[in-house]
Amino acid sequence: MSSVETATISAPRARLNLSAIMRLPFIPIFILSVLVICAIFGNQLAPHNPTALNLGMALKPPGWVEGGSWAYPLGTDNLGRDILSRIIAGARISVIVAIYAIIVSGGIGAIFGMMAGYFGRTVDTVIMRIVDIQMSVPALALALVLATLLRPSLSTVLIVIAITYWSWYARIVRAEVISLKQRDYVALARIAGVSTPVIFIRHLLPNIMNTLLVLATLQVGQVIIFEASLSFLGLGIQNPDVSWGLMLADARSYITVAWWAITMPGIAIMLTCLAANLFGDWMRDTFDPKRRQL
Repeated sequence: MSSVETATISAPRARLNLSAIMRLPFIPIFILSVLVICAIFGNQLAPHNPTALNLGMALKPPGWVEGGSWAYPLGTDNLGRDILSRIIAGARISVIVAIYAIIVSGGIGAIFGMMAGYFGRTVDTVIMRIVDIQMSVPALALALVLATLLRPSLSTVLIVIAITYWSWYARIVRAEVISLKQRDYVALARIAGVSTPVIFIRHLLPNIMNTLLVLATLQVGQVIIFEASLSFLGLGIQNPDVSWGLMLADARSYITVAWWAITMPGIAIMLTCLAANLFGDWMRDTFDPKRRQL
């Protein structure tokens, strides 16, 4: 093949790669990257100890506001704690909750969804009725019950998230598997005597991985808001641990005199959830063949 022909073929490929790069959601990726960096290196990045009390600096406004100090760029709360340092520390809780929701809830939901879709009949009926019952119970009501049985903590939040969100994965995975099990390669594997676990791992799981990945990405923002809601209501993270929802709860009594104390963690929650949703939309458009733009 001549160099001219090679250049002719490679030019469209280069344009296609450039077009794919330009469609990347750079701003959401940047925001989520900052979140992960804060979660990993928060202790090194925080300018102050996020739990240290300094009543002499209580309700200090942000650095750009009259009376503020750039030593506390986003101001301080009612106990003199640096808001920027607490937002950085709270990022770790958000990342832990998001990862837990993806791994545990997605794993449980995928297993039960594959079982329901593959075996059908009684197995499908039982699993789907459990899903219906679980989805009919309000998540906050479930959190209230668990908070009564268990003490409010990160563990309680993670348990509630696992119980609440696995059903969404199970319902969607079941629909995918019902379609996949009709394919020729699955039927041939069953005729050849391939065991069910091997069929699940080799034939079903790789084909539903894109769906799981997109669903997990879209639910990152939901679980972060859910954790913040539980902590705000006193059912989740407790002092001296740091959570964005707990920061909102601590600052609600001072909203008229210290707007920054409740606004800054609120902005952190908003930006994180918006970035996660936009990134999830991009993942869906990229990996869903029906939505993919060539």
